Amino acid sequence: MNVVLPPRVVAGDRVRLVSPASYPSEEALGESVRVLESWGLVVEVGKHALDRHGYLAGRDSDRLADLDDAYRDPGVRAVIAARGGAGAYRIAHDLDFAAVRADPKPLVGFSDITNLHLALWRHCRVAGIHGFLDGARSAASTRSLLMETEPAVLHRDPEALTAAVRVGGVATGNLVGGHLGTLAWSVGAGLPDLDGAILFLEAPRAVGLGHVDRQLTQLIRSGSLRGLRGVALGRFPGFEDYTDRDWTVLDVLRDRLEPLGVPVLGGIDVGHGDNPLSIALGPMAELDADAGTLTTDPAVK
Repeated sequence: MNVVLPPRVVAGDRVRLVSPASYPSEEALGESVRVLESWGLVVEVGKHALDRHGYLAGRDSDRLADLDDAYRDPGVRAVIAARGGAGAYRIAHDLDFAAVRADPKPLVGFSDITNLHLALWRHCRVAGIHGFLDGARSAASTRSLLMETEPAVLHRDPEALTAAVRVGGVATGNLVGGHLGTLAWSVGAGLPDLDGAILFLEAPRAVGLGHVDRQLTQLIRSGSLRGLRGVALGRFPGFEDYTDRDWTVLDVLRDRLEPLGVPVLGGIDVGHGDNPLSIALGPMAELDADAGTLTTDPAVK
C-alpha cells in the first residue's frame, strides 16, 4: 500500500494543539505548549481545546471544526492531540479529507486518537505518529519522528509483559493499528483494509481477559485480519499480576494470535503508561521476531 509522507516539521514552523476527544487540564495543555516551544516551534491552541461537554472537549461540531481548521490552514505543519480519552470516534469520518489530501501534515496522538489515525489511513493513506508529549522520553521519541527523516528501530524489551509472546519469522508491510479496543470497535464502522499490513496493538486493562479475548475474536471473525503480514505487541499495562482461572493476558494473546500463522513480536515499549516510546503509523516496516526488532521507515519526508 502506498503511503503519503507529510513534510517534516522544522524549527520556526507553526503547529496546532487540538482536543478531538476529551479535554486536557490547563496545566497539561501548558506543558505541551512548553515542550513544543522548546523544539523551536510556534505553538497555536485550537479555539475549543479546553471546552467541556461532559467528558468531551466541547460539542462534536466544535471539536471537528478545530481539526478541519488545522488541516485547512497552510501555515500549520503538524496537528497534535492534547489528549485522548473519548469522543474522536464521533467525528473521525467527518473530517475534511480533501483538505488533508491537499496538504498532508502529521497527526500526533494515541489511545482514542487511534480513531483519527485509522480514518486518515483509510481515506488518505497519510502517515501519522502514535505518541504524545508527556515525559522526557516520550517527548524525545515524538520529536525524532516528527522532525527527522531516519528509519526508527524499536527493540524488544525483555522486561516488558508482552515480550513473552513471540512467533518467529520476518514480515514487511505498512504498520497500522494502535489501541486494540478502538480497532475492534471499528469493525463495520470504518476499519481500513489490513491486507498486507503489520498490525500494532496496545491496550490498558479495561475489564478483564475476556475483554481482550472478545476484541481479538471480533477482528478475527470479521475477516479483518485476512492477509495480515505480522503483529507487533506494545504495552498492556494493568495485566501484569492479573489472572483469571489460571490464564493471563499472555495466554489470551498466544491463543488468539498464534493460529494466524504470521510472525508476532511482543515487548515493543509503546502504548499507555509512563514515558512510552512513540511509533510511526503508515510507513513500511520490517518486523523481525527472531532478532526482536521492529524497523519503520520515516513518518515524514
